[in-house]
Amino acid sequence: MFSHIMIGSNDIERAKRFYDEVLGVLGAQAGQRFEYDGLQRLSYRHDGNAFVVTEPINGEPATVGNGDTLGFTCSSQEQAQRFHDTAVAQGATSIEDEPGVRHTPMGDLFLAYVRDPDGHKLCAVYPLEPAA
Repeated sequence: MFSHIMIGSNDIERAKRFYDEVLGVLGAQAGQRFEYDGLQRLSYRHDGNAFVVTEPINGEPATVGNGDTLGFTCSSQEQAQRFHDTAVAQGATSIEDEPGVRHTPMGDLFLAYVRDPDGHKLCAVYPLEPAA
């Protein structure tokens, strides 16, 4: 459904340090830094997915979307917990409930939520049981 997901950052160097470590937990290679129309960007590719971090095109400060969450699929509860713990160690803030199992309309999920250093809401997701 998606070709890529792109988020803004006010500090590309900090974002690179953060996402290199956090997405490395999922098996992604270090982000590739590039310039596009004078903007600094980072590109991460893994399992056919693309995640890009950029300086905002309009030159205004990067902000977060109220109600937005970026979910990252994990291969186990342990990997989701490592994603969370690595993110916190790299400057993220743990938010919502502690990482753990939630019973949702989408099935039983192990979820772990953080806000990255720019304030974007991230969720490590491991599906335990599909919805009926």
